[in-house]
Amino acid sequence: MDNAVFISLVAIGAVGIALGLQARIARIYPGKLLTGLFFVPIALTTLYLVWPGFLGVALAIDFCLLVLALVDLFTMPSRAKISVTREMGGTASLKKKHPVTLRVSNSFRSGVALEIKDGVDLQLHADPAEFEIFLPAHSRRSLEYNLNPTQRGSFTLTRVFVRVSSLLRLWRRYVDVPQESTLHVYPDMKQLAEYEVLARSNRLSLMGVRRTRRIGQDNEFERLRDYTQDDNFRAIDWRATSRRRKLTVKDYQSSQSQTLMFLVDCGRMMTNEAGGISLLDHALNSMLMLSYIALARGDSVGMIAFSESIHGFVPPKGGTKQMNRLLHASFDRFPKLVESRYDQAFLYLNRQCRKRSLVIFISNLIDEVNANQVRQYMTNMVGKHLPLGVLLRDRRLFDAVDVSAPRGEALFRAAAAANILTWRHHVLADMSRAGVLSVDVFPEEMTAPLVNQYLEIKARHLL
Repeated sequence: MDNAVFISLVAIGAVGIALGLQARIARIYPGKLLTGLFFVPIALTTLYLVWPGFLGVALAIDFCLLVLALVDLFTMPSRAKISVTREMGGTASLKKKHPVTLRVSNSFRSGVALEIKDGVDLQLHADPAEFEIFLPAHSRRSLEYNLNPTQRGSFTLTRVFVRVSSLLRLWRRYVDVPQESTLHVYPDMKQLAEYEVLARSNRLSLMGVRRTRRIGQDNEFERLRDYTQDDNFRAIDWRATSRRRKLTVKDYQSSQSQTLMFLVDCGRMMTNEAGGISLLDHALNSMLMLSYIALARGDSVGMIAFSESIHGFVPPKGGTKQMNRLLHASFDRFPKLVESRYDQAFLYLNRQCRKRSLVIFISNLIDEVNANQVRQYMTNMVGKHLPLGVLLRDRRLFDAVDVSAPRGEALFRAAAAANILTWRHHVLADMSRAGVLSVDVFPEEMTAPLVNQYLEIKARHLL
């Protein structure tokens, strides 16, 4: 009897060693069900200690479980029988859904249960993150999910992770399918398409962009569009109306080409978040939107990105290709926890930009030292350039002040916030008296006021 126990222990040890080698080489591991069945021999051994005559039955049951596990192991498909390919676009927009398709094929003789998870970075946020499917023999299936990028930059997806179950779910094989794809996450570009659609239908007010009456006469023809109730009937093109059989008007634009130069702060002031993304992301989204509008109107646009040094420079140019240059210069730019060198940025601007330009400075000023520097450099530009300061608000300060009957700690918080906001108001007022234009907005609401300010500058011919 002792020999039988010894033989059974040796057999169990041999099986354990075999399973360990199999897991290391073939990446096949026991499933939850098989793990639970491992407790059956333990229970049978306990009964054997109480009732020695039960050993034969225990060994028979152990042998049956071992045979069952081995038989089920041969129903496991090899790695070559399961293939996965990924289809996705190479560019995505920040905080916008990006569709991805996984095409899974099973060339095994029987159906298999699969658990599939794409190897995406945490900043991409896959939804859904994992699939559980049953794929019949010699079939294929398409799985669709969305990426929701929360960070700009270049991401490389190298593999797809697949977990294959055997017929009775006693075993699981882990398969890493090499599948390399590169995704460039840019600032929000889909807003450009939305703008184009609304512009064609004359509904830009839905984006907060207001119609600005131009001062003077603009004689350069821009396009034909459908007549709306707000149009002057004198602008109707009767020949085009007759040809199209609907009222059609002519749009005109100014023939003067002007220059816009963005100074984008990438230092510690832009590391705060609003709406789930950094202040720099909001700044780049608005910059690209205004650049798109300005380039469409024939203006030249350039950009300087800086923090403790100059990180990127795009010379001001016009044309459709300039939009791509701005995108590539900004998509992998991130805020840094360093003090920004405003002196270097403005000196670099003076060297690189000789022509009178609309200089749009975007930052977040919360301390007196940096505010005095910016105020000095911005006011010194008046006359040579037209400076426009876009200063981002901190919603927490306004929320702290907007409290009815504050008491205790809330009272001190409201007083401190009110002091900061009063100081901020004086900074903006001093810049305005010196001839510096300003846009004081919350980051999430920056785009429409910035575009409106640009359109007003164009209408008033301030450049």
